[in-house]
Amino acid sequence: MERHITILLDHEKPPPNKRNNSFHCPFCHYTGEKHAVDLHMDNHSSLKHKEFTFIKCGLGCRATSHFHCCYCPTTLINRSQFLKHLGAHQKQTPKPQPEVESVPPSQPSQASPQPLKSPWHNLDPPSEHPAQLPSEHPAQLPSEHPLATSQPLDPQWQFPEAPLQPSLASPQLSEPPWQQKKLKERHRTQTITCPHCKLDLYKKNFKTHCRRKHTQNFETVSQDRFLSSQCVDVKNGVFAVDKSFSGAAKPVHVVKKTWGLSHKIVCEVDQCRLNRDFAHRSGMLPYECHHIKSLQYCPQADNQYVNLSEETLEIMVDQKWFGKERKASLLHCKKEADAEGVPLSVQLTVGGPPSKIHISVFEPKITYYSRLGRLIVAYDRKHNTWHCSCSKARQSCNHKAIAKWHLFGTNGELFRKVKSTEAKSPDPFQDSREYSSSCYPPNDNTISKMLNYLLSYKMLPSELPSPLIEQSRDWRAQDSFPKYLIPAETKCVECEYPLGEQQLITSKARILTSTGVVEGISTYKKSCLKCGMIYRYQEWQDGIHNFDDHMILSLHLCLMIRNALQTHTAVSKVIEIIENTERVSFPNKEKILHGYLHFEALTKHDYSFTCVSCGYSPAVVVMDLHKKGVFGMPVSEIQSPPDQYDGHVDILDFWNAVDREVLSRGLIPVGRKNPFVVPPSYHHWSPWIGPQTRQSNSLLNTEYEKIQMPKESNEEDYDLINEERLSDELLNLKVQEIRALCKQCGVDSKGSKMDLVLRLWEKMSTRSNYNKVFEKVWGASGGWAVITCPCGVVYSVKFNLRAESPRDFVDMLLSWKHFPNVVVYDYARGLASHANRRQPGIFGPFNGRLLDPTPQNIQQASEGKVVVNMPWLRSPKMPADKDGHPLTGSSQHFALNDVFHQGNSKDRTDILRKLELVPELAGLVNSQCVEQLFSGMRKNNYFLNMTTPSTHIFLQRNILHHYNTAKNQKAMNKV
Repeated sequence: MERHITILLDHEKPPPNKRNNSFHCPFCHYTGEKHAVDLHMDNHSSLKHKEFTFIKCGLGCRATSHFHCCYCPTTLINRSQFLKHLGAHQKQTPKPQPEVESVPPSQPSQASPQPLKSPWHNLDPPSEHPAQLPSEHPAQLPSEHPLATSQPLDPQWQFPEAPLQPSLASPQLSEPPWQQKKLKERHRTQTITCPHCKLDLYKKNFKTHCRRKHTQNFETVSQDRFLSSQCVDVKNGVFAVDKSFSGAAKPVHVVKKTWGLSHKIVCEVDQCRLNRDFAHRSGMLPYECHHIKSLQYCPQADNQYVNLSEETLEIMVDQKWFGKERKASLLHCKKEADAEGVPLSVQLTVGGPPSKIHISVFEPKITYYSRLGRLIVAYDRKHNTWHCSCSKARQSCNHKAIAKWHLFGTNGELFRKVKSTEAKSPDPFQDSREYSSSCYPPNDNTISKMLNYLLSYKMLPSELPSPLIEQSRDWRAQDSFPKYLIPAETKCVECEYPLGEQQLITSKARILTSTGVVEGISTYKKSCLKCGMIYRYQEWQDGIHNFDDHMILSLHLCLMIRNALQTHTAVSKVIEIIENTERVSFPNKEKILHGYLHFEALTKHDYSFTCVSCGYSPAVVVMDLHKKGVFGMPVSEIQSPPDQYDGHVDILDFWNAVDREVLSRGLIPVGRKNPFVVPPSYHHWSPWIGPQTRQSNSLLNTEYEKIQMPKESNEEDYDLINEERLSDELLNLKVQEIRALCKQCGVDSKGSKMDLVLRLWEKMSTRSNYNKVFEKVWGASGGWAVITCPCGVVYSVKFNLRAESPRDFVDMLLSWKHFPNVVVYDYARGLASHANRRQPGIFGPFNGRLLDPTPQNIQQASEGKVVVNMPWLRSPKMPADKDGHPLTGSSQHFALNDVFHQGNSKDRTDILRKLELVPELAGLVNSQCVEQLFSGMRKNNYFLNMTTPSTHIFLQRNILHHYNTAKNQKAMNKV
């Protein structure tokens, strides 16, 4: 039996293979520079057995890396099982002997040694399209690899095959006793148990272990060990010192002034100040931290500082680096520094890494970020970023501007906007093609095409196969997740041109699962050689979902998050539970939320929003508003509608734009402006109505008319209704909140709760005070309005931008294919009046009341002596009325009050809108089904209200969809 290439003898060490100016590991598919491959081979996973060394094979013999047995063709993955397997062979067969270099001539060996045969010599030649993957393993590396070559091995590495079984004709040569003893001592594992922590470790590591784990090391300063330092202000004794002996070389400021009238010795590091205070309280007055102790080895100051000239600043203003206001501010700072006799800026020679430039800037105001009168501004030349402790990463400040002023005068090359290209450039067409195919992340146009491709070809089914979910749950423990995520496409879907070879995006991607994290995942991309279209890995059949090529979610984790949201548990809490249970660290919680939304956006949900019991167009509906379901949104930033806007919005265009924004977060890097964001606007903001329920894809949204300041005579009733509702909600607030609201509106805040509400009621006649009260009660946006059937299934949802009014519900009802016969609403009078004004006769007869509002009918209704029968609610009306409802055959439409709010109205005619007057509805229609829905959805406010508008509406619609699905499934199970 031929010995596998991964089975080595003690004296064997194969060199890396070289092909096409690149080096390859002979044991796996690793490729790189020679020094990197050498280091990789030295660190390769291996196992020592007798005189053999078994290297873990990664050549694709199996789907997972494995060990080859030297006695039989068996391959095993687990190290302990492989050792047991070798032990079993050792009991059954004689001990394999290493190959003898020479034998006596009188007894030649029967079998001549054979050269080692590489396992890839018999592989098929590479195919025409090497990046295409096998169908059964789409995420494994392709068949063509730099190692998969038919060329023979390097002739420098040819060593004989060790005999697997001793030959009868070959003599067994014995070694001298002293050599056998030396061999035994070399292979003997010498271990020792630590007396302090009972840890088993090698004897040679015992001293190092005790020094690291059982010795308290204090960072002492000596002539051979000190922190680098530099004087930045001779007058006040301010120095810059490295913060620590190890780790990031970040400089800090210290002051050591021992001359003049006032002495001062202080370090700005918090821990050093705490240690100093503790030492002083303990009587150790001469205490100095290691930063201050290192100053005795500080080089002498040369007192030569850079003079920041006004001419340099003028050039920067001309080149648009600064504005005139910033220029005046910087000149004022320079004047203050000159008045104090200190340098405005000093470039530091301490700190690191070499790609960072640290500049000490004068700051006379003592703050938390400038305790010693100076602070440090850092410029990262590698990432072209500035950091100042007084501002955020991408926020400008005077300190960053001073540092730029300093570097512009001393190192102007850093501010060159265009790089010189003195070398002769290749063919322009070839250069542009290579650039378009290699740049990643792509530009906005390419991302737009990628989004269209994902939405057209990479959608996940709404019902995932159960075996796939189980595999996604268990694959981390079994180490079965694919390590190489390569797109399966071989041709461009737009131009049908072959794609180029796969290109590595990152080798440090992570798969997040419900039981931990899988590290070391490599993600690849392919590019069209003709149009530049980019394809990335997005295959759900492997049980994973790719978000941004660096973070991949398992499908089991996505479903866990989906079910957690249905139980009102935020994504951050789910991740915290996994982190605390599995003791692992996950990425940013908001990023994981975006990854889950990315998964939902690519799932083929129908969002039908229908009830299996009531059909596509129910005859009775219940409507209400979730007032606290809001998102942060300044009213001043809402875009005004164009002049030609007619109040209609395309539902598919809007929600497709929301999906594209959610998907684009996985393609646009952090810090880059997202052009696919959907901002709130009056003309491009659509409700959601099921496809079988809505009349067409063009829905009504006339919310922009709420901002019209002049009132029509017939609109006063609607504002009065809104004020009544606001007053009702004010009674639910706490007294302290009402008092604060009174102070904002200029109302006397003294008195009882009812007195305060009455005063606010009087003040709400003005629009400004009305808006203040509304913002306090309802939040930033106007909440979201829903229309449900009596079963509680949501049919329509609208996310309001402004205060609720009957207009919002009428917009949705008029967009329905069939107008319901009975509408239950908390303020039915305003709903009917507004609907009849927009479409006369829509609520009739009697303006949506059950009876004619005569004094006699009102009196009888108040005494409970009158009923109104609607037999067509139980059996369709025969013959059906013209334009009658398909379920009832009736063309009558009534607006009735729900049970909870029917006593709030001050209009006596509203008694004719009571549900109890209709025997077919009384006790059978649950008018509080929407309130029950809101009682559960209210538990989501703590995380939904913190999201952006587009995230809020996308996630809320998705939650309602799964809520409807669960209710329908429950109803079907009862049948």
